[in-house]
Amino acid sequence: MGRTAAAPERVAVIGAGMVGLATAWFLQERGVSVTVLDRRGVAAGSSWGNAGWLTPGIATPLPEPAVLRYGLRAVLSPSSPVYVPPSADPQLLRFLTGFARHSTAARWETAMQALIPVNRRALDAFDALTDGHVGETVEAKSFLAAYRGESERTTLLEELRHIDEAGLPIEFDVLTGAEAREVEPSLSGEISTAIQLHGQRYIDPGRFVHQLADSVRERGGEIRDDARIVGLHDRGEVVVETAGGAAETFDAAVIATGAWLNSLARPFGVRTLVQAGRGYSFSVPIEHLPSGPVYFPAQRVACTPVGERLRVAGMMEFRAPDAPLDPRRIQAITDAARPLLRGADFDARVDEWVGARPCTPDGLPLVGATSSSRVFVAGGHGMWGITLGPITGQLLAETIATGRRPVELAPFDPLRR
Repeated sequence: MGRTAAAPERVAVIGAGMVGLATAWFLQERGVSVTVLDRRGVAAGSSWGNAGWLTPGIATPLPEPAVLRYGLRAVLSPSSPVYVPPSADPQLLRFLTGFARHSTAARWETAMQALIPVNRRALDAFDALTDGHVGETVEAKSFLAAYRGESERTTLLEELRHIDEAGLPIEFDVLTGAEAREVEPSLSGEISTAIQLHGQRYIDPGRFVHQLADSVRERGGEIRDDARIVGLHDRGEVVVETAGGAAETFDAAVIATGAWLNSLARPFGVRTLVQAGRGYSFSVPIEHLPSGPVYFPAQRVACTPVGERLRVAGMMEFRAPDAPLDPRRIQAITDAARPLLRGADFDARVDEWVGARPCTPDGLPLVGATSSSRVFVAGGHGMWGITLGPITGQLLAETIATGRRPVELAPFDPLRR
């Protein structure tokens, strides 16, 4: 597709995760020259070790009434699926106050209505990438949410009902434990019921994002690793300053730095806090590799077949994005998942990883122009940066190239209060 008259010729994209690279790729579709800069490298943040689910049907706002049920004692426990360190800093406490304020049924439904238009288009954006020879998505032969007891499944069934009422129906079946084990023999005898979701997909996220980066390069884009941005200025052109004193000018810039978004975006009027909600993962050998994702909602543990091993992911740890991996979280996930899976060797786990998901208090991403017409933001997707990354990039590229904001992006205004 050729460049439109309104499009800038050269754009800097800061951040080489799924969101940043998808934005770069779709800008190239519109004839724009892109330079991607990352402080570490491709997929070095939360894009590499996550569960890789492409599940727009259940891409829901993170603040929800169920989160408040954990209570203070639970969230201060290192083994809790949602963990807040007791020495929380003032900014984190401010984020948590806003998060709690949005964890009501009414605000969840409002946020869900905002997400549905992009959720509807999420898989089409992946199809546009794969049609452009970027990776592949895998149709899940099965996608099971499994439970020890029937009472545990109430929350997801209620969410599915609300999602259906909001206009994005998802097909599912409710199974007994025995029926679930027929579908997925890796489930242990402790599972007494499950919800089987239909029409879902998944990817190996690290591999897919690297393939996306390769495509950006093959189409003439430049990707610079170890490029730490220390300054971003609108001086009629966008000036990008990197550590070491180098400065370069561009027609526009996109800030897609995930949990580190605030430091660059705040001078451009973005006041919404983006907090790291860190997730952990590792992979294990298993006798029967599942034919699709397996989710244990009560434990908040997500499992995905990646290669010949099972990736096991979980945790929502609200703390500094660069804090070191905490082995207690890995152990907590292991202890939660071990009784629920048959034939998984948790003592042979490898690829222990932590990544910082960028979370906002209202559960909605920040996508669009800032107080500068040349500086844009794309981030704050929480747990859904992989699922919604390509559609975010596609819609933001349209905004940058045409000067017109698609209606789907209106609720995600980075300047909202």
